[in-house]
Amino acid sequence: MVGLFLIAVGTGGIKPCVAAFGGDQFEDHQEKQRSTFFSIFYLSINAGSLLSTIITPILRAQECGINSQQKCYPLAFGVPAALMAVALIVFIAGSSMYTKAAPKHNVMLQVCKCIGFAIKNRFKHRSSAYPKREHWMDWANEKYDKLLIAQVKMVLKVLFLYIPLPMFWALFDQQGSRWTLQATTMNGDFGGFVVQPDQMQTVNPILILVMVPIVDSAVYPLIKKCGLNFTPLKRMTVGMFMAGLAFVAAALVQIQIDQTLPKFPSHSEAQVKFLNMENNPLSVSVDVTPFDIQAFQSSGNYLNLNTETATVAVNGSEFMVSLIKGRRQTVLLGSTGILESRQDLNSKPEQGNNDIRFVNGFGTVLNVTGAKDLGAITPYNFSDYGLVPQGKATFTILNAEGQTCNYSITLGFGSSYTLIIPSTFSFGPDCWTTIQQVEDIKPNTIHMAWQIPQYFLMTVGEVVFSVTGLEFSYSQAPSNMKSVLQAGWLLTVAVGNIIVLIVAEAGQLPEQWAEYVLFASLLVCVCIIFSIMAYFYTYIDPAEIEAKFTEQNPEDKEEEKKKGLELGNMSSLAAEKPEQTKQTKI
Repeated sequence: MVGLFLIAVGTGGIKPCVAAFGGDQFEDHQEKQRSTFFSIFYLSINAGSLLSTIITPILRAQECGINSQQKCYPLAFGVPAALMAVALIVFIAGSSMYTKAAPKHNVMLQVCKCIGFAIKNRFKHRSSAYPKREHWMDWANEKYDKLLIAQVKMVLKVLFLYIPLPMFWALFDQQGSRWTLQATTMNGDFGGFVVQPDQMQTVNPILILVMVPIVDSAVYPLIKKCGLNFTPLKRMTVGMFMAGLAFVAAALVQIQIDQTLPKFPSHSEAQVKFLNMENNPLSVSVDVTPFDIQAFQSSGNYLNLNTETATVAVNGSEFMVSLIKGRRQTVLLGSTGILESRQDLNSKPEQGNNDIRFVNGFGTVLNVTGAKDLGAITPYNFSDYGLVPQGKATFTILNAEGQTCNYSITLGFGSSYTLIIPSTFSFGPDCWTTIQQVEDIKPNTIHMAWQIPQYFLMTVGEVVFSVTGLEFSYSQAPSNMKSVLQAGWLLTVAVGNIIVLIVAEAGQLPEQWAEYVLFASLLVCVCIIFSIMAYFYTYIDPAEIEAKFTEQNPEDKEEEKKKGLELGNMSSLAAEKPEQTKQTKI
């Protein structure tokens, strides 16, 4: 918690100020250079994100420790901390070259006080006896100067425009959650290299590094040559629409994935599979349904049963099997009947890994180690499941006499296997040939490459939305409130994450693809609302407006004081005749 608190404080200090500070390094006539800066600034953020995503897991995977060797989290956290210290030193070293505006007062506090006074004063003078004012913030004239009021108006105008924006971030930030979970049900084998589900997130920063220069130096100039007025708010609208399309693409991919996923039992049914541990076929019937099971093989797919018990006949002899509704289980059969029963996995293995277990059909206790230490397995019994990553996994089977047998299996993503060590097993050079594989859960078949289109659409949306948003926030902010608007921009990101929780909990949709469509639909609706708001928005030049109030002469200020006194006199009259006052709209 201490680490998270320090990160929150540090991020809260850096993020709202760094973009505004960078923009301050340019003069008013350097709008093009400032726009390029915001693109490079966003590009550098994603370059850091890419390096962190690639390097940090490598550092963490190293083994370190004094008393015991384990994953090296100190190295994974220590290296970024050291690099941050170096970056701070470099930043401070260039201090003399920066354009720095000296801090004067707490702008945020002053803005809040000004807004609070305007609301209070407006409510106090809500009677129709008082003349209306052009803007509700004008009710702060009695206490605050017109320059501050004008600056607050500019800030509120942009903050009002920010209201629909959190919906974009609600979709964008699901790349690290919903989309990563989607990748765990996909195949990440690209031939020459293998991509783990959580590594698919690197597609976004990679595409950012490619798309930002292309969009900034080619797409925008081309649109301008075509005579189209592609304003910042129009860009942001297009970005929101592209993010919606990305989630439609994610929904289409999810529909294809769902068709390949195993059908796990509902709460009203049980699923059961049988394994023949004999060296000859067995004639089996379950609730009068007959079938044969070959030697050291399974009965095939799981049988769906709606009862809590099942009558199993083996070579003419009947036995009762207890079933658990909502669960899968495997039953070992021999010529004498039921040997053992064990519950199976009820979901896909996590993070694209594979679950492996052994069944000992040999006459003595066997110990299984290697890719996963499964421990000792007694005759005609199961080992526990062991979670094994994608790739080639080698297990060592050891008996009490010290004889060993190495067995290798090549695994994909998200599969589950039961490996049968039969009674015909013997230690020797070809010992592995008698071990039988039984597939409980099929490996993922939909390739992770199908996620690239949705990442591409989301990245294009991010480039035209986020980079433009940073620039727009800076250009429309008063000179002393750049960081205030940047903080407001970042607040939309936080609200977007909260929206994900609210919508996901309130929706309770049974299918993931339906949730993707729901988020896409909500963003399209919000996009339409934002486009209407953007249509009526009038772009301003804060420097020009501030200059008008800076040049205000003393006579104007004296006139303001007189108006304040007149308003006070009117208040007194209104207090004497309350029956004549009427409420008006705030």
